[in-house]
Order: sequence, then structure tokens, then C-alpha cells
Amino acid sequence: MSRAFVFPGQGAQTIGMGRALAEAYPAAKAVFDEVDAALGEKLSSLIWEGDIAELTLTQNAQPALMATSIAALRALDAEGMGLDHADFVAGHSLGEYSALCAAGALTLSDTARLLRIRGRAMQEAVPVGIGAMAALLGLDYETATAIAQEAAQGEVCQAANDNDPAQVVVSGHKAAVERAVEIAKARGAKRALILPVSAPFHCALMQPAAHVMTEALAAVPILAPSVPVVVNVRAEAVTEPDRIQDLLVAQVTGLVRWRESVLWMDRAGVTDYWEIGAGKALSGMIRRIAPAATTRAIGTPDDIAAAKA
Repeated sequence: MSRAFVFPGQGAQTIGMGRALAEAYPAAKAVFDEVDAALGEKLSSLIWEGDIAELTLTQNAQPALMATSIAALRALDAEGMGLDHADFVAGHSLGEYSALCAAGALTLSDTARLLRIRGRAMQEAVPVGIGAMAALLGLDYETATAIAQEAAQGEVCQAANDNDPAQVVVSGHKAAVERAVEIAKARGAKRALILPVSAPFHCALMQPAAHVMTEALAAVPILAPSVPVVVNVRAEAVTEPDRIQDLLVAQVTGLVRWRESVLWMDRAGVTDYWEIGAGKALSGMIRRIAPAATTRAIGTPDDIAAAKA
């Protein structure tokens, strides 16, 4: 049996996530302490006791979700079920940074600071109200891409997340994305809805954030990961540090090829996927992409106990 550890992206955040892990495992608490120190603030207090609207701000959600994922991984390590039991790692959007941190390509402190920079840069790239994202459900990637192109009408509208065989997210100018929603409904989408996000991620409007990340990543050492990382924009495993740096920059404006990434791992023999951190969204996507796969969410001490059983 071949296993992949996968790491969730934005949208999985909840108040209280990771707290039980920190209380049960000193190694998990140490993760939150180190992230707090790296950022110079008590992000852990926001995660465990704060306001969900503040936690959902991109600059907070990104390092918070990463910290929760790495805390879960450290707890698994403490139980002898850590990364040496995985053949690949992968993450959805910001989750790719969690995967790289898990595999030792980035230090925890550097990952936290990079995600704070990334979150702010993505938020500031487009004024509030100018952009939007929408989920098109019940349509395949080719159909959704054609709809985005038709809706653009001189504005930006492009596929941002190819999540699973019947879920594609489009991103761009608000009016263009709204047109895409109406076209999708007319083309037989099961649902097409504007998402409650603060910026149009993974599209050409994010180019200012890509420039910021070029500088930020150039200033941080990236090592060869101990486990191959299946990257979003290539949907294949990468281990070379120089490529990883370039692909993290490309990821800011590029398509998150999650469906293709899971298919790549499936072809590589992966049959078992552990979702490390908050939520179970990736597990649902994986089962729709690779129905024969088994999935397990690891976000609490109870989840770890069940994995040990």
C-alpha cells in the first residue's frame, strides 16, 4: 500500500482547530509556539479563542491552517506514524506550503512568515469588490474553462481550482465571474455560486502578489524535500529546490490542478490518503477523483487514536 499525506487549503479554518492536539501532545503545542514567535504575535489565541471573521482574513487563515497541519503531523510523529509512512505529500494552494514544511523543504518559521506575506500580498493585489470567485458544480474542467472564456468579455475570468470531476472554481473580475455563474446555470450546472472569499485567487489579477512572492521566496532557503511533493501547477512530483521556488511563484496566478494531482498519485500507486490538519474537504474530493482510494482525516487526538487502532 502506498500512502500520501495531503494538506488542506483556505476554507477549512475553524475556531478551536488544533487546540486538542496542542493539549495532548507537547510537540504539537511547540508548533503553535514557534509560529507565534515567528510572526511576533499570538496567532494561537486567535485560532483557539478568536473571531472567525478575523481568522478567515487571508493573512491569518494561511499561517493558521499551516500551523494546525504541522501540529497534527508532529502528533503523528510522536505516535510513530509520521512522514516516514508517506510516499508523497501534496497540498491544496496554501496547503502546498504545509506539505513543503512537512517534508523539510522549508523551516516552520520561514513557512509561517512566507504565508503571512503571501496572504497579505494576495489580499492587497486587488481592491475589495473588484474581484470574485465562483464554484461551478456538476461541470467538467473543459466545460468550465469554455464558460470562463465566454464570460470574460475582455476582463479576467479563468479556471482557478480544478478540484474534482464535477467541481471547478473560476476567478477574476467580479462582473465576469457573475456572467460565468449565469452561463453555467444555463449550461446545466447543478449549482453555480459566488464564494465568500476576500480576493480572486489563482488568476492573472494576482500578478502583483506573484512579484511579492518572487522576492520573499528568493530570500528563504529551500532544501530538497525528504518526500516528493506533488505540486499544484504541474500535477507531478518535484524534488529540486530551484523548481520548487519557481513553481510556488507560478502558483499565485496559476491553476490549482488538484484533480490531476490526485490522478498522478493514483497512477503512481497511491491507494491511501491521509488529510493532515483541519477539515475533510480534500478527502471528499479524492474519493470523487479516485473512487477506489481510502481516505482518513487527521485533525484531533481521536483521529490519531483511530489511525493507531
